[in-house]
Amino acid sequence: QVQLVESGGGLVQAGKSLRLSCTPSESIYRPNVMGWYRQAPEKERELVAFSFSGGVKKYTDSVEGRFTISRDDAENTVYLQMNSLKPEDTAVYYCNVRTLDGLHSYWGQGTQVTVSS
Repeated sequence: QVQLVESGGGLVQAGKSLRLSCTPSESIYRPNVMGWYRQAPEKERELVAFSFSGGVKKYTDSVEGRFTISRDDAENTVYLQMNSLKPEDTAVYYCNVRTLDGLHSYWGQGTQVTVSS
């Protein structure tokens, strides 16, 4: 069973930056899509950003221009650079990697991001 190991969460003040990383325990078949989701207290999990192995990237509107997703396929790692953080970005952030054939989808354990005002 593939495991996704996340790191980089923490407590920061508004306006600061954090960088999340996610590394699978083994290579995942390509093509695939690597993404980040988040879930705030009493809210549903929402998609933050995703990156296809072919290079296409998408962001949810609320993070566009502030967050950048990137991937290192040689290291099987996906990153989420979060700049200009806001209190409303506070959530547990989850990494997801899934194959485009829909047969496999893996989730990380989640990492807490807390932004103080």
